[in-house]
Amino acid sequence: MNILFITSDQQRADCYGFEGRKVKTPHLDMLAREGTRFSACITPNLVCQPTRASILTGLLPSTHGVSDNGIDLPDATGEAGYAGDFARAGYSTGYIGKAHFKTSNTFHATGSPECRLTEQRDDWYGPYMGWNHVELMVEGHNTRVPRKPPFTQHYERWYYADGRGDEKNRLLHMGLPPLSDAAQTYNSALPVAWHNSTWIGDRTIEFLRANKDKPFCAWASFPDPHHPFDCPEPWSRLHHPDEVDLPEHRTMDLERRPWWHRESLYGKPKLDDPMLLNFREKHSRTPVQTDKQLRDLIANYYGMISLIDHNVGRILAALDTYGLSQNTLVVYSTDHGDWLGDHGLILKGPMAYEGLLRVGLLMRGPGVPAGKVVADPVSTIDLPRTFADYAGVSLGDARHSRSLKPLIEKEATRDFAYSEWDLRASRCGVDLWLRTVRTATHKLTLETNSGAGELYDLVNDPQEMDNRFGDPGVAKVQRELEDMIRSRPKDQIDPLPQIGMA
Repeated sequence: MNILFITSDQQRADCYGFEGRKVKTPHLDMLAREGTRFSACITPNLVCQPTRASILTGLLPSTHGVSDNGIDLPDATGEAGYAGDFARAGYSTGYIGKAHFKTSNTFHATGSPECRLTEQRDDWYGPYMGWNHVELMVEGHNTRVPRKPPFTQHYERWYYADGRGDEKNRLLHMGLPPLSDAAQTYNSALPVAWHNSTWIGDRTIEFLRANKDKPFCAWASFPDPHHPFDCPEPWSRLHHPDEVDLPEHRTMDLERRPWWHRESLYGKPKLDDPMLLNFREKHSRTPVQTDKQLRDLIANYYGMISLIDHNVGRILAALDTYGLSQNTLVVYSTDHGDWLGDHGLILKGPMAYEGLLRVGLLMRGPGVPAGKVVADPVSTIDLPRTFADYAGVSLGDARHSRSLKPLIEKEATRDFAYSEWDLRASRCGVDLWLRTVRTATHKLTLETNSGAGELYDLVNDPQEMDNRFGDPGVAKVQRELEDMIRSRPKDQIDPLPQIGMA
């Protein structure tokens, strides 16, 4: 059994055509029809770096140590993850795209292959974090133009190799009409042939071709639809702003929320470095958007997803071409979602609304029923055990991961899924220790330092408007959810590593 894992970055669980939103994802819709999808899958953490480390290792963030962005996953911990286990079992292992197991923006050169300040070798293709073959990009988001060699990885070297890098950079940040004043939103003039989503599709297909005659385990990692929302043509014109879906409730309602919601949006980060302070105060927070601005932003976000979908279609076609579809488990997911206007919020942060916490999870392959929907709460941390179960590979640790195969092929059930995030005062001015559990019907988040919390009835209040925490009418449910949080194994690192830059 081959394993092909494909991820996006910051894609909401409802931003698929089959979920009913007006986003065009024909190939992902086909993948869902031909396989099984999980309608209540959550992320083990609400931001990128901890989640990716958890998917690789099968460990929760406070156990592998990457409890927030800006903390490097130790090499030994990463090498003990599922990629290393597959490599030791004789699989050809490959990682293509955005990694984010280590920090990109650092105060000084760290020697990491993901560090923007480290000079990189142009003949290096791994090993890295257990993957024998890697083709990476440094960050992958277009907040800045790609760095020039030698401060680059494989995508950036390809980007500059034809001598037209300066022209590409000019087009990359050129906004095409219709122009918008929406936060971090513009229609990029970069031709799609040079876009990193296209490059990841190309390199993944080449990996499949090169390894079609041996067992492989690959992770193709697209860095979109993460902000900035900078979709290239013609994908930026695929969804008209007047026709996209707006949230039902899109006004800030902090008076109804626990104290840390306001603090995370308006508290001053405790930082001495002016560049990082500016990033935390401005780039990672966005002003409330008008309906017009939100429509422009969502249309662009949809276009970025559709471009990924197009490349997923190309990859799936390559599996057919090389005769690999019948013995390959294809899995599609993401690291976390985006509020996308819910409750007046954009991007991500310590508010575990469904738009951010819940993620899509699709699987197709031998033994996977077609058209099945699993409604039990699960987590992407369960993927290492699932991959190993289908491939017959023995894993090392991955102690917090449980195989999803019994839910896919049998009638096994799950009671809840768990997520955690330890935020330091460097992010919003105060330490936050958040623990979240989601069942099929309810969700509880506790801030364990203060004892404050929020509890939502997802059946009767799917928009998460009424915080029932402390309500005597749901006291029994709250106690059950608190017991679920307390059931987490007591294997956290103490003290947790300090946060650098993200």
